[in-house]
Amino acid sequence: MSPASRTLLAELLGTAFLLAAIVGSGIMAQRLSPQDEGLQLLENGLATAAALAALIVAFGGMSGAHFNPAVSVADALLGGTPWARVPGLVVAQVVGGALGVALTHLAFDLPVVEVAVRERSGAGLWAGEALATLGLVLVIFLTVRRGHRPHIPMAVAGYVFGAIFFTSSTCFANPAVTVARALTNSFTAIAPGSVPAFVGVQLLAACVAAGCVALLAPAQEPASQEP
Repeated sequence: MSPASRTLLAELLGTAFLLAAIVGSGIMAQRLSPQDEGLQLLENGLATAAALAALIVAFGGMSGAHFNPAVSVADALLGGTPWARVPGLVVAQVVGGALGVALTHLAFDLPVVEVAVRERSGAGLWAGEALATLGLVLVIFLTVRRGHRPHIPMAVAGYVFGAIFFTSSTCFANPAVTVARALTNSFTAIAPGSVPAFVGVQLLAACVAAGCVALLAPAQEPASQEP
């Protein structure tokens, strides 16, 4: 397998498992703690953060473990990923996310694809997504550029877990995750009509974050190397 194909496969599989963690833990949380939404969010957040750290360790050396179009776009803006590779990465991430949701539904005896009905819109939630994505991209690239690459899994997982609680949107911060979560009607769902605004805010925040990184830590060190 060529290095380019290996990168795409790693992004597809990594994003699939990330969505399995997000959606699967949300379904399990609803079943285990049906009367306590706060506990459901805690269970979902812990499982998501733990799985994300493991996936970054496992796939980082193959693709950079982006699992996120916003991160791939920011990396391209910062000179780490050639722009010609970005469309393929985004397709792999989106397809992987949808695949992860479908397989998770099968595991929980749910329909393979559902249409989410939970609306998530409004200035507050969009601001929450901007904050979540801005912080995530800053944590990733400043950690790399400050020479702390081995700490990336811990730093990213820790930030995501925290942002699930300190942002009004519960930290989607990922266009591929957002699209995939429109394919489930479980705890982590987002209605398809709410997806475009979330994705637009995420990509805009990623571009702003890339500019901040370029100002704060101008030394170049591509994020596509192994954590």
